[in-house]
Order: sequence, then C-alpha cells, then structure tokens
Amino acid sequence: MKKIILIALVVLAVAGLVGFMVWKAQSGYTKVLTGKVARQDLATVISGTGQIKPKTYVNVGATAMGRIIDLPVKEGDRVKKGEVLARVENIQPEANVEAQKASINSAKTDVSSFIAAEETAKANVEHAKADLEQKQLDWTRAQELYKLQLLAKQDYDAKKAAYDLAVATVNQSTAALNQSRAQTESARAKVNNNVAMLRYNVDALNKTVSTAPFDGIVTNLPVRQGETVVVGIQNAEGSTIMTLADMSVITAEVKVDETDIVYVRIGQVAEISVDALPGRTFKGHVTLVGDQAILRSTGIATSQSTTGTEEAKDFKVVVTLDPVQEHDVTELRPGLSTTAKITTAQKPGILTLPIQALTNQIPVKLDADGKAPVVKADATPAPGTKPQPAVQGVFTVQDFHGKLRAVFVPVKTGITGATDIEVLDGLQEGQEIVTGPFKTLRALKSGALIKRDTIKLGGPGPS
Repeated sequence: MKKIILIALVVLAVAGLVGFMVWKAQSGYTKVLTGKVARQDLATVISGTGQIKPKTYVNVGATAMGRIIDLPVKEGDRVKKGEVLARVENIQPEANVEAQKASINSAKTDVSSFIAAEETAKANVEHAKADLEQKQLDWTRAQELYKLQLLAKQDYDAKKAAYDLAVATVNQSTAALNQSRAQTESARAKVNNNVAMLRYNVDALNKTVSTAPFDGIVTNLPVRQGETVVVGIQNAEGSTIMTLADMSVITAEVKVDETDIVYVRIGQVAEISVDALPGRTFKGHVTLVGDQAILRSTGIATSQSTTGTEEAKDFKVVVTLDPVQEHDVTELRPGLSTTAKITTAQKPGILTLPIQALTNQIPVKLDADGKAPVVKADATPAPGTKPQPAVQGVFTVQDFHGKLRAVFVPVKTGITGATDIEVLDGLQEGQEIVTGPFKTLRALKSGALIKRDTIKLGGPGPS
C-alpha cells in the first residue's frame, strides 16, 4: 500500500513539473486567431428601408359636388384608361345643358330674322337710290327749263322738293340697313355667347363622371355609393374619391442614412426584398437620389423644420424595379414594407482582408530579433517634435528565429464589403495576419510574442 502511494506521489510530482515547464515555456505568449490575405470579388452594399410605391399614381378628386349615384369599382380592381370610376348626380347640370341648347336655337332663329330684315333694308336702299337718280334727272331738267323761262316757279319748286325728299329717303334707307346689320351682329354674338355657355355647362355635366386617366389599380377607395362629395382641397375629407396607381412601373422608395448617401449614384443596381414576400428578391436600379435631408424622428425635410435640434437624418432614394412578371405586379401592392440593398462599388479578384483585423497603432521599428525598442516611462519628446500619430494597419504574423511575433504594418484600404475590405497597399496575397480576438487585438503591441489559438479556430481564412 505504501508503495502505491509513493508511486502516485512520484507521478503527481512529475506531472506538476511538466505542467510548470509548459507554463514557463508559454508565458509571455498571446493566443491569437489568424487569417490570410486573399483575392476575391468584393462589393460595397448600402441598405435602405421604405415601401413599395408606383412611379405614377393620382388621387382622383371630386370635380362636381353631389351625391354618388354609381360606383362601379372597388378597391383592388384593375381599370383601363377612360373607364368610368364614379358618377355623381347630374340633374341640374343636365338641365342646364338642355336649357342652353334651347337658348342657342332661339338665338339662331333671331339671327335668321335679322338677316331677312337686313335683306329688306338692302332692297329699300336700292329702291331709294333708283328713285333718287330719277329725281336728280328731273331736277336737272327743271333747272335748265327754269333758266329758259319755260317752267313755272311752282313746278320748279316741286321738282326741287322731290329731289330733296329722294336724298333724305336714301339716307334713311341706308341708316335702316346699318341698323339691321348691327342687330344681326348682336344676334350672332348672342349665339356665340350661348355656345360658350353650353361648353361650360357640358363641361360641368362631364365632371359628374370620373374616368380613369390611365391603366392602373384602385389602391384606395375612401367613399361609398350614396355619400356626398365636394370639390375642395386635395386629400380633404369628401374631396377624394379614390387613388389610382399605375403599376406598370414599380418603385421602392427607401431612406438611406446620411453617412451612406454620398456613395449612392443614379443607375447603381439594387436588390429589393419585400417583407410580405419572404425568400424573393427583385432587381432594380437607382433612379432618384434626394437632395433634402429628412429628420428621422418626424419624417419632415430639414428645410421645412422649424426646430434646430441635431439628430440623425436620412435621404430619400428611389429604386425602380426592373420589369417583373404579371403575377409579381399583382403581389407587389403599394405600401408594402421593403428593403433595398444598393451596390455602390464592385471589384473582381482584388486583395482583401477581414475588417476585424484592422486596428490603429503607432508604427515602431523592430530589431533583428523582432523586439520593439524599450521606451522609458519618464522619457519626454525632444523640443519642437510632434507626437507620431496612429495609423490604420494590421498585425502580420512573422517568424523570428523560431518564435512567432505580431508585427504591425500600415495598410491602405479601398472599398468595403460585408465582412472584408480591399487592400490597396501594404500587404501581399497569402500573407498571414492576426484577426482576433477583438480584446486581444486592441491590446496587442508590435513585436509581441504570439501563438495561434488552436481551440478558438473558426475566424476568417486559414490559421
């Protein structure tokens, strides 16, 4: 029994010694996750949320006041251009049209009467002129005979009086003709006025019937048959009959964060997903980038806000969906919540590294053994010198005489993907870098001894 206990104690002592030696050997090493710089296709994607909207939609407002007597459509119906959407009672407008037509007919009769009177007046003028011509001949002859004393004074005076009467008759007939012409023009003006009033009344009658301005879908129907509608301000209660949307061109109107809007351009491709249609995506492209910031809390443009509160802002972006199938048009209803993922940059086969590998450090020059220079705690910078700023870079894994050390290398980066970022300068393909853990990476210093973590593997890239 004593021998067994003795053997056990020897084994424990040996195990303890081995453990101590292992701990001693590993002291001063930091366990890290590693990956490698690799080539791949990379794209920068910006997301925005919003809703499905038709490119063209109108609120069909009431154009005549009255009670709705016919409402042949319902919400969700598809209508064709020119199809009747609603009818408002039209008794008064129809009576006005009939009355105006009667007035036009009466005015036309008056014109015919005045034209006949004008023709009579013309005939009277011609008759008076002929009589004047005869009386002028008689008067001329009477003057010659009277000079030769062959005509009595009484007859001479009679001829002169007859001539003067003929002149007066011509003037009177001419005035009557002018009066008839004026009456005819006045009657014609009344006809034109009545025709204009008829157009007005016909327009008022036509406005009691609302028709579709284009092919579309009835997306909102706030009224019912029998209700009274009024002509008023757009969207006021009782003034809007229905909303008609042209779904031949569908858009996704989304809001993009102010930090991302500078990268969005017209024509960029996008993928649109709809919450109500899980698992399905639609292709599209950016057709409008708003230039007015929208307050996230109120949805009001900053130019219309009267408060000066500083808060997060968004910008409106419109993505037009590429042509979709007929059944998709039926399912894509206006107002459905949607998310648009806009590709703002895309590069194939470029050098990339995991984003989490990036950190900010002050570069230091290591010696031949990979050790950083020792800086005294009380060391003060030389007069006139500025402290060296931290730069963006990564820790590369380098072997110094059989020992792995983390060496900080400044890196110039380009476009950013979901998990990776483009490497423009500073690294080469296949180079091993430290990718984590995050807390370790923040505290890591250039030249530190490191050891690959064989337990927490699973980070990007091989380790």
